[in-house]
Amino acid sequence: MNDKLRCPWPAGKPNDIAYHDEEWGVPVHDDRKLFEFLVLDAFQAGLSWSTILNKRENFRKAFDNFDADIIALYDEKKIEELLRNSGIIRNQLKIRSTITNAQHFLEVQKEFGSFDAYIWQFTGGKTLVNHWDRHDQVPASTRESDAMSKDLKKRGFKFVGTTICYAFMQGAGMVNDHLIYCYRHDEINLL
Repeated sequence: MNDKLRCPWPAGKPNDIAYHDEEWGVPVHDDRKLFEFLVLDAFQAGLSWSTILNKRENFRKAFDNFDADIIALYDEKKIEELLRNSGIIRNQLKIRSTITNAQHFLEVQKEFGSFDAYIWQFTGGKTLVNHWDRHDQVPASTRESDAMSKDLKKRGFKFVGTTICYAFMQGAGMVNDHLIYCYRHDEINLL
């Protein structure tokens, strides 16, 4: 596993390597998984992705396995419980935004039939394949992430700036930003 050429960002960290090798850039069409990425990317704002990955299982337990139907109904008692949970990022704004986002997520599902149908429209329903040689070529945002951010904000979503949206697009496989020498670049293109 470690003898393969891969993108530099996992930096030898086991959780990061596993995420890079098994998930990052793989197209996701499951609404619950898409909501998980939306929540985790919002919590990542201002932090490293490694921090989030190391707490991912705690997030799953704390947030009812990212079930938007349940999260949309969280009350003040649940918010207080989450603020006391040392296994997650205890940021009140991010916790409250998760509840707000769950409510809007459910509205989008009703309107479009699924969140998947809505979110993938920003890439025309397909993975955008990039061909970067170096990590410093990978953008922090694109016109697609700008459009996604603008539309999500218009719908009332929080913590969905263009940079967060682009990270979401990378994680959910809406873009393939594996560097061209990374063994996953071509593998993902075959999915």
